[in-house]
Amino acid sequence: MRLAIQEARKNLRSLAGGPFGACIIKNGKVISVARNTVLKRDATCHAEINAIRKASLALKTFDLSGCVIFSTTEPCPMCFSAIHWARIDTIVYGTSISDAKKIGFCELSVSCVKLNRLGRAGIKLMPRFLYQECRKLFKDWEKLENKQVY
Repeated sequence: MRLAIQEARKNLRSLAGGPFGACIIKNGKVISVARNTVLKRDATCHAEINAIRKASLALKTFDLSGCVIFSTTEPCPMCFSAIHWARIDTIVYGTSISDAKKIGFCELSVSCVKLNRLGRAGIKLMPRFLYQECRKLFKDWEKLENKQVY
């Protein structure tokens, strides 16, 4: 998770996207680390999607079975679906969708828990991991003057 947090912090300087980062691990080895790059003109470039793309390239497969994704914030419905389709086994996340919504991000109020249950996805969910460290990303983001909230 600390790699995801470190990657998300880069957007506090570059403003290429919001304060979101993700990291994919397989068998204890880092496969990919990515951050949100939505503001580079692609609404699908959430941290989790970027991490999945990088991991798929690195492993030369769409099937990321056996992987764990660490995300600084609970994955949105688009990202949860991509994680499901990539066959990632576990999602570990810090802050919640409602936390992101509270600071102005345009989030759908549909949790991973609900998506997991409705879709019978069977993905292991580990919420609030390093919550305070992930929440600090939001606090630091809120202090920025030139940020764009989307």
